[in-house]
Amino acid sequence: MLLSILKSEWYKLRKSKVTSIIIAGPLLALFIGLTNNVQDMTGDGEVNEWILTLLFMNLPYALLFLPLITGVFASVVCRYEHQAGGWKQLLTLPVTRGNVFIAKYLLIILLVLVIQILYLGVFFTVGMIKGYTDVFPMMIIWKSILGGWVATFPLVALQLWMSLIWKNFAAPLAVNVFFTLPGILAVNSETYGPFYPWAQPFLMMYSVETQMDSVFFVPWDQVLTVVGGSFLIFILGGIIYFNRKAI
Repeated sequence: MLLSILKSEWYKLRKSKVTSIIIAGPLLALFIGLTNNVQDMTGDGEVNEWILTLLFMNLPYALLFLPLITGVFASVVCRYEHQAGGWKQLLTLPVTRGNVFIAKYLLIILLVLVIQILYLGVFFTVGMIKGYTDVFPMMIIWKSILGGWVATFPLVALQLWMSLIWKNFAAPLAVNVFFTLPGILAVNSETYGPFYPWAQPFLMMYSVETQMDSVFFVPWDQVLTVVGGSFLIFILGGIIYFNRKAI
């Protein structure tokens, strides 16, 4: 049943302009990567060109685009049902509300993964165009890509919850922007940054030298408590709300 709902959600999503949304972030990262001349900053080769480029590209991408895109996708996947009594039509079918919520959540998570893979491709393309000769740090790059993806899990759950509450397409996006912008300050704070959900995509993609041996460049307890804890709170809250929501 869940797979059938997921296929149905994907069919509805294909009718939207989701492709342009997916490529927006990687294109932004491509521009940042090509316009920053990191080869002048590596000195005598002490700093790997790939890692330095990753740091520059992650600043706008992981700090702003990645948290914001979760709200855009959540609004898009709920937009069809908010129009012309779509929720009533959907829930008259032999499906459970819990499965509908999970299917929409999984679809958004898969879309974010696609964006992360495209971002990886763009990052590699930048290095090829600029002719980097340093060793490609495979493990560091994959930890960054997967870490950013995992960090969006609670944000997707919250944004899907918000999109179920408000029919207005812009309302959940405004909430997301409201909490994303303080993340710019939070990532510079050792006190608040590790506990702020909207700062986690950047922190878990930022290859800090002192945290190279840590999972996703942050301590395990931060992954489990902040990312894992907020994920459980947001997804359970969203499912409970949707099950009780009057349609």
